[in-house]
Amino acid sequence: MSVEDLPRKEVNVLKGHEGAVLAARFNTDGNYCLSCGKDRTIRLWNPHRGIHIKTYKSHGREVRDVHVTSDNSKLCSCGGDRQIFYWDVATGRVIRKFRGHDGEVNAVKFNEYSSVVVSAGYDQSLRAWDCRSHSTEPIQIIDSFSDSVMSLCLTKTEIIGGSVDGTVRTFDIRIGRQVALHISK
Repeated sequence: MSVEDLPRKEVNVLKGHEGAVLAARFNTDGNYCLSCGKDRTIRLWNPHRGIHIKTYKSHGREVRDVHVTSDNSKLCSCGGDRQIFYWDVATGRVIRKFRGHDGEVNAVKFNEYSSVVVSAGYDQSLRAWDCRSHSTEPIQIIDSFSDSVMSLCLTKTEIIGGSVDGTVRTFDIRIGRQVALHISK
C-alpha cells in the first residue's frame, strides 16, 4: 500500500462521547469498533453504517483503553480508577473487576485464547489476570520498568511493554526471559 492508496475522506463520524476519546479499537474481523474516553464510558459502534450500538458505564474515572475477545463476547477496559473491568458484551454487565495496580492503568490486552488479560500501569508494572478464575489478584507481576508503562502488545509467546523510561521490554513467557531495548535520544 502506498501513500496514494490511503483514504483522503472520512466515511463516517461517530459522535456520542462527551469529551476526549482516548482509544478506538476494531474487533478482530473489523465489523465493529469500541471507543473509550474521558466521559468514563465505552461505546460499541458499527463504524461502516455510523451506528452507535451500546454504551458501557461503570468506571469511576476516564477509560484509557479497551480490547475485545476474538469471539466478540467479552471485553476488558482500564483507566484512571486503577482497575481493569472484564465485561459481558451482550448484557453490558461487569463480570469481574481486577484491582492491584498502584496507579492509573494505561493499556489492556487479551491473550490469544481470551483467558488472560494483561494490563500496563502508571505504577511501572505489567500485570496478568486470569479471566477463568474467580480470583481478582494478578497471576503475574512484571515490575522491571523504571517509569510508567504506556503500551503493551501480546504475541503467542511474548509480552511486550513500552515505557516512559525509554525502553521496550520483551518477556518470553515460554522461558521466563526478558530482553530490554533502550531507545536512544
